[in-house]
Amino acid sequence: MRDQRRHRVLGDPWPMLVLRDVIFGNRRHFRELLQGSEEGIAPHPQQPAQAARRGGPAHPEEATRGQRAVYALTEAGIQTLPVMVAMGNWGLAHRDSIRELRVRAELLRDGGPELIERFMDELREAHLGIPLSDPRPARASEQLQTAYEAATAGDLDQ
Repeated sequence: MRDQRRHRVLGDPWPMLVLRDVIFGNRRHFRELLQGSEEGIAPHPQQPAQAARRGGPAHPEEATRGQRAVYALTEAGIQTLPVMVAMGNWGLAHRDSIRELRVRAELLRDGGPELIERFMDELREAHLGIPLSDPRPARASEQLQTAYEAATAGDLDQ
């Protein structure tokens, strides 16, 4: 039974796409997840709450009537980042794609474990309220965003 629950969290494409969009796109509201989905996948509004009850990787924070729920990563969701990096590395080695889709994966691959750990610490700060132990180094999220913006603007070599 435990293996089936793990498969439902990471084997279903919807949670992985939500994780990707929250982690890399900082999409924190349901509407942003719907509108920003490059795949056009529309999750049912109850799926995040159901995943959270199962110990899922992202959950909507409590909102009062009239407010939009803000999605926050759990520690389990943050710990999927190395898995996503490994999947990105596999994709870089075995699949062709456009520059915009490759740039973050290349930066995380080239930055190694130190960049990944810094990024995970930033996610903990943003989603769990855990302060950065050393806020001085360059922010991994800013490096990733700058590289992505340069790629989408056509500033990087193909």
